[in-house]
Amino acid sequence: MPEPTPAPEVTAAEIARLARVGRAAVSNWRRRHADFPPPVGGTETSPSFALPAVTDWLRVQGKLAEVPLRERVWRYAAAHPGGSVAALVTAGSALLLVRERPREWLEAAAVSDERMAALLGPALDRVLTLRLGPAHPLGAAAPQAAAMPFLRATAELAAELGTRGAFEFLLGRHLEANPRQYAPTPDRVATLMAALAGPGVQAVLDPACGAGTLLRAVPGATVRYAQDSSPELASLAALRLALHADAQVRAAAADSLRADAFPPPGAERVDAVLCHPPFNERNWGHGELAYDPRWEYGLPARAESELAWVQHALAHLREGGTAVLLMPPAAAARRSGRRIRADLLRRGALRAVVALPAGAAPPYGIPLHLWVLRRPAPQAAPASGLLLVDAAALGAEGQGRAGWAAVHGAVEEAWTAYERGGAAPDVPGVRRVVPLVDLLDDDVDLTPARHLPPPAAGGGVAELAAVRDRLDATLTRAARLTPQTPAPAPAPAPAPAPAAGSADRPAGPSGSAASPADSADSAGPTDPAAAPRPRPAPTTVGELVRAGALLLHAGTGSGAGRAPVLTEYDVSAGTGPSGILAAAADEPLLTEPGDVVVPVTGGAGTARVIDAATAGAVPGRGLQLLRADPAALDPWFLAGFLRATANNRRASSHAFSTARLDVRRLELPRLPLAEQEVYGARFRALAEFEDALRLAARLGEQLVQGLYDGLSDGTVRPE
Repeated sequence: MPEPTPAPEVTAAEIARLARVGRAAVSNWRRRHADFPPPVGGTETSPSFALPAVTDWLRVQGKLAEVPLRERVWRYAAAHPGGSVAALVTAGSALLLVRERPREWLEAAAVSDERMAALLGPALDRVLTLRLGPAHPLGAAAPQAAAMPFLRATAELAAELGTRGAFEFLLGRHLEANPRQYAPTPDRVATLMAALAGPGVQAVLDPACGAGTLLRAVPGATVRYAQDSSPELASLAALRLALHADAQVRAAAADSLRADAFPPPGAERVDAVLCHPPFNERNWGHGELAYDPRWEYGLPARAESELAWVQHALAHLREGGTAVLLMPPAAAARRSGRRIRADLLRRGALRAVVALPAGAAPPYGIPLHLWVLRRPAPQAAPASGLLLVDAAALGAEGQGRAGWAAVHGAVEEAWTAYERGGAAPDVPGVRRVVPLVDLLDDDVDLTPARHLPPPAAGGGVAELAAVRDRLDATLTRAARLTPQTPAPAPAPAPAPAPAAGSADRPAGPSGSAASPADSADSAGPTDPAAAPRPRPAPTTVGELVRAGALLLHAGTGSGAGRAPVLTEYDVSAGTGPSGILAAAADEPLLTEPGDVVVPVTGGAGTARVIDAATAGAVPGRGLQLLRADPAALDPWFLAGFLRATANNRRASSHAFSTARLDVRRLELPRLPLAEQEVYGARFRALAEFEDALRLAARLGEQLVQGLYDGLSDGTVRPE
C-alpha cells in the first residue's frame, strides 16, 4: 500500500505571511474560532499546521483568495521527509527532464502518482547521465509516489518562471533559510572574477564549488568542472549548472586536495580556474600530501592551506590559462608563506593582487584579496612586475551599487591595461605595477596598500578648500536649525517663618495664613505652558497593525530585480542605500516616501522616515518597515515617538549578546491627526538638525585628515 502524501506544514508566522496579517491575528483566530485547524506538529510554544487545512479555512473565512504557487512549492520542499536538500535534488532532476525531454515529462505526468513515480525513475537516470555523466554525485533517481504532487507543482512553477528560474527560486529560499550553514560567493564578486579570467574560456574548474555561483558566472564555457567536499552542495551545483546553460557539466563530491576528481595532466587541464577556497584550515592534508606533485612552488606550511589551493589551481591550468582565487589578506603577508610567494613571483605565475572592500564577500568582516595567476609557458619571458590594486576606498560604505561599479570598473581596467602591455599607468592610492625586485625581500609582503603611492591629500589643496567651504555652510545651517528649548521654570521663593499664633493654620503662598480657597485666589491665573498636561492614553505598534493603521514588514534584502538595499548602517548613519540585492524570485517590497524604518538590533533607538531620495529601496535584514495609513497616522509623529529612550528600553530584550527590539511593543500616544502633525513638524525639524550635524562631522573628519596627510607629504605648507 503506498504511503500517503505528506502534507506540508506551516507555522503561525507563515500563516500570517499568507494572509498578510500580523502574527497576533493568527493567535486571535486560534482562540476565537473553534474550527481553526489543530496543530499537527512542532512544539507547544511553536506549533505547526497542515497547509491544506489552513488554506481551506482561510479561504472559507474570506481571508485568502489563493495560496501563491511559489509558496506552495516551497512548503512542499520544506516538508519533504528527506529534508529540503533532498527535495531540491528531486525537483532539480525533474526540472532537467522538463527542460531536456519535455515529451517524456508530459507522458509521465499524465498518469497516477504511483505510475508516474515508476516512469520517472528511468527517465531521470537517463537525463542525469546525459547531462552530468555516469559518475555524477546525485546517485540513482528513485522518486517516491508521495513526492509526485510536489513535482507536479514544481513543473507548474517552471511554466511561470522557466526551469532555471524555478530552481533558482527553490535554491534561494533554501540558502536564505539556512544562513549559518552556507556562505555563497555574491554574484557581483563572481562576475568580477569571471571577467578577470578573460574572454574565450571554454573549460573552467571550481575545486570548492559550493552552490556553483562562480562557474555559473563564466559566459560561454562549454565544459564546467565542479567539485566540493559536501555531497549536498556538489549535487545542487551540478543541477544548477545543468539548468543554467547547455554546457557539459562534470561534478564530484570529494575533498579536492585529498581526492582530486579531475587530476592533471591530461584532458582535464582547463582554460580557467575560479575558486573561493575555505580559509585557515589546518587539517588540509599537510602530512599525507607532502610529496604530491602539485606542490611545484613548494610544500605549503600547515597554516598555509590557501597556498595549497593556489598550487592546486595552477596544476589544473593549461599553459597560459588563468586562475582567479578569493584569498584572505593574511595570505599575502604571512612569513610562513614567503618562499612560495617568492617562487610564484620569480616564475611569473602570480600576476596581480587586488584588495577588495570589506564586506565584498564572506567572511564579511575583512577586506579580501583576489589573486590572479597564470600558468607560465616554458618559453615565455617572466613578467617584470606585479600588478597591485587597492579598491577598498572605491567601495566605501554608503556608496552601494555605484561603489561596487567603481570597484569592478577600476579592477577590470587595470587588469586589461596590464594584460595588453605588461604595464598600467600608476594611479596614486589605487594601482601600480611594482617591479619584482622591490617585492623579493625578506618578507615578500604583497599587500597592495603597502606598495602604492599615497593619493594626493584630500584630493589636493583645491579639494581641501572646497571641503572647508562646505563645512562652513553646513555649520551655518546647523546653527540656524539648532532647536529652541523651553526656559526653565523659576524656582519658588522660600516661604517665610509662620507668624506667631498661626502654627495650627497652613501658610499661604505669601506666608500669611490662608485657607485653600484663599490660596487659589492669590495664585492668579494658571500659565497653560507651565501646567503639566495630562498624558494621553498610549497605544502600541502591534495594536495599530491589528487595527489596519500600520503595515509592518520585516526586511530581507533579497528579491527579483536590481533595486538597492537600505541597510541598518544606512539608517543609523543617515546615508543612502548601500546594500546589494540578493537574488531571489520573489518581488521585494520597496520603500515609499513616508515609510518609517527601524533597526531591530543593537539597541540604538533609531527610526528614519523615507524621503524621495531613499524611496525605491529594499529594506535589508535587521530592519522593520512601518507603512502608516495617512488618514490615521503622521509618519514623523510615529518615528519621533519610536525613538524615545524609555520606549526602546521597554521594548528591548537581551536574550542574546546584543539587544533586540520588539517593534510591536513600542508605544505612542493616542492623539488626533491634527495634534500628531504638530508633533511631527517638531520631530522633522530635529531630524534636519541631526542630518546637518552628521554632515558637518563627516566634512570635519575629511578636512582634518586631509590636512594631516597634506602636511605630512608636503602638498600643504605649514604656513
